[in-house]
Amino acid sequence: MLLNWTVMILYNYFSAMFVGPGYVPLGWTPEKSQDCMYLQYCKVCQSYKAPRSHHCRKCNRCVMKMDHHCPWINNCCGYQNHASFTLFLLLAPLGCIHASFIFIMTMYTQLYNRISFGWSSVKIDMSAAKRDPRPIIPFGLSAFAASLFALGLALGTTIAVGMLFIIQMKVILTNKTSIESWIEEKAKDRIQYYQTGETFIFPYDMGSKWKNFKQVFTWSGIPEGDGLDWPVRDGCHQYSLTIEQLKQKADKRVRSVRYRAIEDYSGICCPVTKGVKTFFTTPCTEEPRIALRKGDLILATRGLKHWMYGEKILISAADGGIRERGWFPRKCVEKCQYDSETDQPVDGEKKSK
Repeated sequence: MLLNWTVMILYNYFSAMFVGPGYVPLGWTPEKSQDCMYLQYCKVCQSYKAPRSHHCRKCNRCVMKMDHHCPWINNCCGYQNHASFTLFLLLAPLGCIHASFIFIMTMYTQLYNRISFGWSSVKIDMSAAKRDPRPIIPFGLSAFAASLFALGLALGTTIAVGMLFIIQMKVILTNKTSIESWIEEKAKDRIQYYQTGETFIFPYDMGSKWKNFKQVFTWSGIPEGDGLDWPVRDGCHQYSLTIEQLKQKADKRVRSVRYRAIEDYSGICCPVTKGVKTFFTTPCTEEPRIALRKGDLILATRGLKHWMYGEKILISAADGGIRERGWFPRKCVEKCQYDSETDQPVDGEKKSK
């Protein structure tokens, strides 16, 4: 049984790793040219972002139905490998539960044969068992320590990976991805902030958990569709989600605040020279940091008490106007007095004053 668990776990693990999520073809454009107005354009891939696709900085490609980039498989979880990745998250805890049961029963039986009870004490003799038959495999103090350590690893894996499985199943049963759940939350915040009276309906929820489940899990192992065109629920537009993304991107530009760098920053994760608070409150995220030089201009879109996230504007001809995005210490910048974007503070600005 343990060998069966191992084979199934490794099969789904390597399938998720090597099959990959599926990438939007380079230079892709929708069949109808007028639909381009509903889509975002990726300058890196030189193509439009298909519905439900997002550009991954680690893979350096636009990923179809991207959920997240997983460092454990060194690949993205998306359209083609979402089922394999989720099965791996299910099988790994089940195998660890089985292993935990074996470890617990082994330690229980071996300790039971070595425990002697006195009037005022309990003694454990790890040298040999008192009763026959003796174990085929010697069980000494080192074996007990190794079994206890392995039990801790198995239980820890069960809890950690099991929680990830529950999170993945929640988004699968609503036919969403982790990114799309975040987009939906931001849509609600945008509508509430501007009081537009809109009602955002997620277009890819089929209205049934079973139908949403079959969008990812199939008997053939090949997900439905081609990863570019998706069925939508009644009353929704094929590009409802991408239109909402464009609105959020426009709102992001409106709310951005222009800052100017007053100190150099090398771009390291935990800068020692920028203060103790900056060092210990570095954002716990895989998002990059951007190096700053005195005089650089940055459009900040969000921020924490001691850190900010934004885009550095590169205005030299050699850079071609490309913007670098990432985190940087708040201590290294100051707000421009005449901000051409907006004078509204970014998230967390009021709290820092």
